[in-house]
Amino acid sequence: MHFSRLFIERPVMTALVTLAILLFGIVGYRALPVAALPSVDYPTIQVSAALPGANPETMASAVATPLERQFSTIAGVESMSSSNTQGGTSVTLQFALDRNIDAAAQDVQAAISKAGGDMPPEMPRPPTYQKVNPSDNPVLFLALSSDTLPLYTVDEYAENLLAQRISMVSGVSQVFTYGAQKYAVRVRVNPDNLTARGIALSDVTTAVQQNNVNLPTGKLYGPKQNFMVQTHGQLTNAAAYKPLIVAYRDNLPVRLEQVAVVEDGVETDKSVAWLNDQRGIILAIRRQPGTNTVDVVEGIRALLPKFRAEIPPALNLTIVHDASEAIKSSINDVKYTLVLTICLVVMVIFLFLRNLSATIIPGIAVPLSIMGTFAVMYLLGYSVNILSLMALTLSVGFVVDDAIVMLENIMRYREMGRPPMQAAMLASREIGFTIVSMTISLVAVFIPVLFMGGIVGRLLHEFSVTIVVAILISGFISLTLTPMLGSRFLRFQPEDRHGRVYRGLEKGFEGITHVYDVTLKGVLRHPFLTLMVAVAMLGGTIYLFMTIPTGFIPSQDTGFIQGATLASQDISFENLAKHQRAVGDILEHDPNLRSMGAFAGDSNQGFLFAMMKPRPPRKLTVDEVMMELRPKLAKVPGVMVFLQNPPPITINGQNTNSVYQMTLQSSNLQEIYAWAPKLMGAMRTLPGFLDVTSDLQIQSPQLDVAIDRDRAQSLGVSASQIQDVLYSAFGARQASTIFTPSNQYAVIVEVAPEFQQKPDSLSKLYVRSSQGSLVPLDSDRRVKRVRAAFQCWTVSPLSITFLRAR
Repeated sequence: MHFSRLFIERPVMTALVTLAILLFGIVGYRALPVAALPSVDYPTIQVSAALPGANPETMASAVATPLERQFSTIAGVESMSSSNTQGGTSVTLQFALDRNIDAAAQDVQAAISKAGGDMPPEMPRPPTYQKVNPSDNPVLFLALSSDTLPLYTVDEYAENLLAQRISMVSGVSQVFTYGAQKYAVRVRVNPDNLTARGIALSDVTTAVQQNNVNLPTGKLYGPKQNFMVQTHGQLTNAAAYKPLIVAYRDNLPVRLEQVAVVEDGVETDKSVAWLNDQRGIILAIRRQPGTNTVDVVEGIRALLPKFRAEIPPALNLTIVHDASEAIKSSINDVKYTLVLTICLVVMVIFLFLRNLSATIIPGIAVPLSIMGTFAVMYLLGYSVNILSLMALTLSVGFVVDDAIVMLENIMRYREMGRPPMQAAMLASREIGFTIVSMTISLVAVFIPVLFMGGIVGRLLHEFSVTIVVAILISGFISLTLTPMLGSRFLRFQPEDRHGRVYRGLEKGFEGITHVYDVTLKGVLRHPFLTLMVAVAMLGGTIYLFMTIPTGFIPSQDTGFIQGATLASQDISFENLAKHQRAVGDILEHDPNLRSMGAFAGDSNQGFLFAMMKPRPPRKLTVDEVMMELRPKLAKVPGVMVFLQNPPPITINGQNTNSVYQMTLQSSNLQEIYAWAPKLMGAMRTLPGFLDVTSDLQIQSPQLDVAIDRDRAQSLGVSASQIQDVLYSAFGARQASTIFTPSNQYAVIVEVAPEFQQKPDSLSKLYVRSSQGSLVPLDSDRRVKRVRAAFQCWTVSPLSITFLRAR
């Protein structure tokens, strides 16, 4: 059967088929999403649980263990790890690549429900889950600041307007608020004033709770008209709380402002964020695993004009970092390379054929094959990414071969004097099977890649399919469009009518042929030497393969650096903020950086990120800038700084300070406590290791309050009352809530900051006994200050061990 004859004899049909391929390709290209790499994210879900006041060992045994026991029964779980902190547990589940994340989320929710009966009843709320990889980098950083408005007003717009609306964008998983300054009324009690008036701290808490109420008050039903009963039971600012009566002493009221400082403040005063040198609120937006970064960012950017129209002019909304910009820039570079490759191929064809019509005919096959591939990519749900465009770039040399072979055979028959139509018929019949075999053999080269498993197989799947589709379409075009065009538009010019340029190029080709003839004869005269050279080349290839550095994906320059700071475990918030500011000053004055952001919270760790100037004028790469910054940052005393160039693909589910992680596991928690520092110390001595650290922190000081239960019982005081007083004094307890139409605000009762810094402040606290009398907390002098192993961050004994590059 002569397949090409059908298309040669029906040029209109052939043209329509070609136009259909072109049209579908254009539509598919316009609809294809843009991404840096194919979607290879592991479906990852993070489960969080809280039990305020519980130490990490309790969180691991009472919360993490029941959850992990149920999670281990879920199908498709590839890794499971948990982290336990003071009052909090986080369990990260990674599923197999072929597992649907929505279906996995339903299984996780069912497992949480099953584990509910085994967890402490004191938990304020059940565990929650989010479809997010905690080690993923945010795709967008937004900053909100103001030169005139207080930070709690800035936070109001950041959390209630921006964060809530952004969370509804398709593909957004989490919106983190760094430096949150949510409004709250803070009641800072002076224990000396309470002692002088015989008032317990619980009396202050009760007074606040009873005077700030938001309860329904009913309705009056009249004979002709109904009335809603409206009361103003809520107090909405600090000025309204100051005159509250806490108690009566000597028939005189003791008001709240007499025993405490009442002020408008923020709910979390141990949190601070900077953008360059200005305080503000930073929003970090993370995407769901498997979603497209560019689409998510474009969805958020579409909301920014509305945000700027709704916020006051005094607020400055700034895009600090946009991860999609680096992706788009990389894609544009690859697109330019693809277009340049097509132009170079066409130019080479013209130099060798030296015939305009003979150049255009095979040249048409290249863009048609590529556009047809875009249509198939859209149907398969692929994206325009670096690997798919690289596949198309490599396929340019393949797709043009079939057309050149067909054209060369047609030209051979034309040189024999055959008319165009007959030459095309004879040539296509003769060479058709050869083109089919060439196409199939090229496709067979990439078939093994389609069966590769794991993360590499998923990564290269689009690459192999794309290049296979391009080769198949080029083979179809070479059997249809190319012979049809050759039968009607191929111009044949006798040898004696060519110009000087043609003859000059011909002499050059003849010279190349002569050189090849001489070298070929020399090689054939010395077969043993030729064989030895081939063996040496093979040995050199093997040597280079064994010694060349290996890696998963090369480090990329996206113009973004992220990092973390780690201070001593007993550092105060004020001291940490001071160190964080010192680190930020170094980054801010670096000539390679455009801007930086930093955050410090109520722990011994901070977070920072920096955006670089574009290249040019920046001359150094991201890795070179990091190496230049490390000795400068090492000069900041009392803090370690860990810098990272975020990898394009995040494999694991742990958020750490380094690119590589190793998990140490044991059924005996004390063994982990003993060996983790030893292992970390040994690794720091090895050459080539930088930023070696551990998430096991067990050296934080602890104030141990030993309760004499017999003595407390005789005085009519329970252990829960003692802990309740301690929580109210030092735990920034939310005594009441202010309800508004748009948000809820806390009323926080605590002792004044100057008393929070003194261990002997506990001797000034009183507990009201069951008989109504006041009992000093240290009535038996059982308060002592000790240094203990206090686990601020531990690893659950049931976590699954894995060692994996990020």
